[in-house]
Amino acid sequence: MTAQQVAERIDAHVGAPRRATTVDGFLAGDPDAPVRGIAVTVMATFDVLRRAVEQGLDLVITHEPLYFDHQGTSHDDLAAAGDPVHAAKAAFVAEHGLRVLRAHDAWHDREPDGILTGVARALGWLDAERADDPGVYDLPATTLGDLAAHVAQSLGARALRYVGDPGASVSTVELQPGFQGFALNRPALARPDVDVLVIGEGHEWEIGEYAADAVAAGTCAGMVVVGHAPSEEAGMAEYARWLTDLVPELPVRFVDAPDHYRTVPAERPTTQR
Repeated sequence: MTAQQVAERIDAHVGAPRRATTVDGFLAGDPDAPVRGIAVTVMATFDVLRRAVEQGLDLVITHEPLYFDHQGTSHDDLAAAGDPVHAAKAAFVAEHGLRVLRAHDAWHDREPDGILTGVARALGWLDAERADDPGVYDLPATTLGDLAAHVAQSLGARALRYVGDPGASVSTVELQPGFQGFALNRPALARPDVDVLVIGEGHEWEIGEYAADAVAAGTCAGMVVVGHAPSEEAGMAEYARWLTDLVPELPVRFVDAPDHYRTVPAERPTTQR
């Protein structure tokens, strides 16, 4: 199969109409070249590309962009600027004949949302979702601190942060993976029937400040900030499972993109004098 034939089969079976304007499509490589194997990932980092090549996978299907901006408009600007990171990554893609296909909009647009389904599965929350309220989960009562720890462990989030009292009781959670923005984050924190919002990332001067004030005002227990890639990665593991059945002619492998970020202790180390 060629990469184009794989893409056409995906479009025919993903279960969502193609948007008139979409970020989905080929980002690099020759779509008409035959494919040896498929790597599915949340983010086509340099490390992910290298590991795909090591496994003999030359079609990389990524949820996020290859060159650092959502709309994919930075490629020419980075090339014109002679950016060294872009140059190294582009050279690697060309050297190994990689095709990079973005799968973002349609995977979100299908019902149920493929990313949300995979993340809820990883968290063990699938059966707790409200039937008439996608992304809202009624869970056994726990504390905000324990909920945050469960999310971090389940999603591999090494630098997860949260706003609120770790001992606060919570049971109803709204989940918004990735970056959905203040216009969608804020109403979730304002809902009287939602205790805590779990997001991938947000602008600290918008939703971070609002969350802190919401906790102070007593309108919610808090907000958990997972990190963008770990908040959506399980959704692309879901994609890999789906694609394995759809394209039995080719090996399909999920290639993880570990959380880039690490944390340090909040306390300042003592300086010996």
